[in-house]
Amino acid sequence: MSIIEIPYKYTPRSYQLPLFQAMDSGCKRAITAWHRRAGKDKSLFNLVVKKALQRVGVYYYFFPEFAQGRRVIWDGIDGHGMKFLDHIPKELIGQKHKTDMKIELTNGSLIQIIGTDNYDKVRGSNPVGCVFSEFAYQNPAAWDVVRPILGENGGWAVFNSTPFGKNHFYEMFTMAEQNPNWFSQLVTVEDSLDENGNRFVPEEVIEEDRMSGMSEEWLQQEYYCSFTANSQGFYYLKQMNDAEKEGRVCNLPYETNIPVDTWWDIGVGDSTAIWFTQTIGREVHVIDFYQSASEGLDHYVKHLQSLPYIYGSHNFPHDMSHTEFGTGKSRLEMAESLLGSARLNILPKVGLEDGINAVRIILPVCRFDKTRCEQGLKALNNYHRQWDDKSHEYKNKPVHDWSSHPADAFRYFAIGLTMPKQKSRMDNRRKLRAKGWMLS
Repeated sequence: MSIIEIPYKYTPRSYQLPLFQAMDSGCKRAITAWHRRAGKDKSLFNLVVKKALQRVGVYYYFFPEFAQGRRVIWDGIDGHGMKFLDHIPKELIGQKHKTDMKIELTNGSLIQIIGTDNYDKVRGSNPVGCVFSEFAYQNPAAWDVVRPILGENGGWAVFNSTPFGKNHFYEMFTMAEQNPNWFSQLVTVEDSLDENGNRFVPEEVIEEDRMSGMSEEWLQQEYYCSFTANSQGFYYLKQMNDAEKEGRVCNLPYETNIPVDTWWDIGVGDSTAIWFTQTIGREVHVIDFYQSASEGLDHYVKHLQSLPYIYGSHNFPHDMSHTEFGTGKSRLEMAESLLGSARLNILPKVGLEDGINAVRIILPVCRFDKTRCEQGLKALNNYHRQWDDKSHEYKNKPVHDWSSHPADAFRYFAIGLTMPKQKSRMDNRRKLRAKGWMLS
């Protein structure tokens, strides 16, 4: 019987070894910020295979999107022509399930590639090991789902990404650096060297990207792992940073004598997001946030009724009156029968750019409850524009991902507050100043 060495047809580079050593020594949580072309997924996929052969169980490899997982791992081929899946010896594979991207090993373990754009699929399962690839671009709620499971069964998790602003990946990396139970590692192109001291990504490769039009901010982010360099792709990053610095993200109590308004973005077949606000003097207190997926209107009404708030108005996007929940009634008709005496408003249809400008206008007068609005705040911080690989610049179009529905709901809130009748940004600013609102 021949001996199979694991990892199979893979030898970790010098800067990759510390992660393997940490996981071999019993570490249960690890986070790595590795530069572009550092071999993140090749390393981590081999780690998953090794762990799956050591302990029988379910192992998930998460990507921001399901299609990305298929492209990178399932159909992926490295620069030397080797398929990623070939790092699993054929004699150790029981079955492959192409549609679900699942591999059953002969020892009983199961490895599955999953997109966090549909992370609800893992609810009720029992993974013992998880990799979150490009976690900076993932829905952080996926970790909230599997974390208690791993804590209960002694499982492990590794998070890897290049930075993408000071978002949830940055927060987790900063925490891990101070936590002795975590392994953390930041590797730039200057840190990844071969046995002769030569960089795996030489300067001429970076210069080629620079000459092709890549911005210096993008290069600093991708090759030098800067968490602060690339801010131009985010819609509200400056305003959210200002809110943090000015102490407007804080513990914010509910004022029982002031009505609460809700602002909705209703998804068809996916997430619905709701913001809860109180207008208090010259400020708007954003006191709560709620989001769920694949639920009917009655689910959200029950949630609203479970809260201690007295509602003043419920505000919906313009398509509320003609989009149906599948009951034969419009959403507005159902809302009228379920939401009681609170006022129901349909917000005007406003262009995306005007709506984004409305958010930027209103954010300086908003205060947020940092606990109840945590998931919504992460979404506002992460809402970003699409990158165009051909023109090497950002498009004037947002990426549709986990942050979209919370950001859209907040955009409807800004529209309802600043421009119920007119769309001019300058007119909106004059209107609010006339009310005595302090705007930047």
